[in-house]
Amino acid sequence: MKKLSIVVCLFALAISSITATGVKEVKPNEAMVPSVVRTNIGSEPDSLDPWKSAATDTEAIFHNVFEGLMLYDTNGKMIPGLAESVVIAPDGLTYTFKLRKNVLFHNGKPFDSADVVYTYNNLTGMSGEKAVSSKFSLIKNINAPDAYTFVITLVEPSAGFLSLTSIPIVPEGYTNQAEHPVGTGPYRFVEYTPGQRIVLERNEAYYDANRMPKIKRAEIYIMTDEAAIVSGLQSGQLDFASITAEDAKQLSSDYTIYNAPQNMVQIFALNNEDPIFSDVRVRQAVNYALNKQDVIDGVFGGYATKLDSNFSPVMGMYYNDTLSGYYEQNLAKAKQLLLEAGYPNGFKMTITVPSNYQAHIDTAQIFAQQLAAIGIKATIQPIEWATWLDQVYTKAQYQSTIIGLTGKLDPDSVLGRYTTTYPMNFFKFSNARYDALITKAKVETNDAARISMYKECQKILTENAAAVYVCDPNLTVAARKDLKGYVFYPVGFMDLSTLYFEE
Repeated sequence: MKKLSIVVCLFALAISSITATGVKEVKPNEAMVPSVVRTNIGSEPDSLDPWKSAATDTEAIFHNVFEGLMLYDTNGKMIPGLAESVVIAPDGLTYTFKLRKNVLFHNGKPFDSADVVYTYNNLTGMSGEKAVSSKFSLIKNINAPDAYTFVITLVEPSAGFLSLTSIPIVPEGYTNQAEHPVGTGPYRFVEYTPGQRIVLERNEAYYDANRMPKIKRAEIYIMTDEAAIVSGLQSGQLDFASITAEDAKQLSSDYTIYNAPQNMVQIFALNNEDPIFSDVRVRQAVNYALNKQDVIDGVFGGYATKLDSNFSPVMGMYYNDTLSGYYEQNLAKAKQLLLEAGYPNGFKMTITVPSNYQAHIDTAQIFAQQLAAIGIKATIQPIEWATWLDQVYTKAQYQSTIIGLTGKLDPDSVLGRYTTTYPMNFFKFSNARYDALITKAKVETNDAARISMYKECQKILTENAAAVYVCDPNLTVAARKDLKGYVFYPVGFMDLSTLYFEE
């Protein structure tokens, strides 16, 4: 007992000595500030490799892990990323990037121009392998005069090229991105458990003090059921989450609700090569048969913008507002078009929908009911997300589908999806005049002329009913009251670096 008393006294003396020497005491409220933020996404990552991923949810998370030469701000304006500056030659052909120094990849490798050369060699196919993306075919040459300078020369001027340089830079020679992603961003990848979660941790060596995350760890749970998401918020399993407008009403008294347009176009895609939908009159009939407001009110609680273009008004000066209301519901006109196309009694069709997106399933149900009014019998076929990506998005083996297309910063990245030669043109839309306009707009440096061309492209898509453009659903997010700093971007990006817990 004497020995125990001595130990206790010595321990107490040691504590008082530490306090007396000026070491900061941990206050109770400081100990309670969470070091982990938890949220969810609605689908499995389609790939952890940033060059292979096309899913909005995946990109939204991994923008925290990877960075490009350029980044973008909350207004969609291009800002310096791994390049601290860029100079564009007067002829619009040469881009000279001055790279940041003292940047480390998450595996400890110092970043320099060799990594950028490696990245762009792969993107363009200059490495001798198949090009990662056809978008970079306009690059004629790349070179690195020194360790912190990188120069790109284009085949021809491209007004939208700079936005492409936000594509992730990866370490030279690193080929294990699909298993363990390595970037330079404010968060580093820790683990991915399929069907459960993705874990990221703060990059303690991040170069930008202004963007250094305030929260040490982020856990992103893969959750698709709306009731489970609400339950997760209420139980404390989630700190913030994207929710429906109806759920927002239920949670508004206890949570901070954020709501804004997200520059996403919900589309009812009709395979233009399908024997039925290859007839423009049938596609137009489908457009006239539908009441999009029923979807906006019934699925999105009124928080969405009705569309007749593959652009949201968030695209600003590029948005063709003259197309608004182009296809107001007109059942008589729809029936007449079907009659002219040889379908006086309608036909049977299948709407393939990814099963993890309840909003798209609900939209399909509303549209199926509306199409029945003109004799079209629609069967809804839910499929797994991975299957949808393979069969619909990649191989275009479908008749119709409902999906949300994430917005882009440059109009060509959206409208280019419809060109005849675009590999992922799952609409199978093909129009010679459209292709010629897109090709011309890419190299047009006069802003007014370029805007006019892109507006005309939207008109061609709408007139030819390339798809049904439904709405831009608002992104509604509920967050616990003490979680601050949530910001919206005009593209899919869940910026974890801006979040913090109020003490």
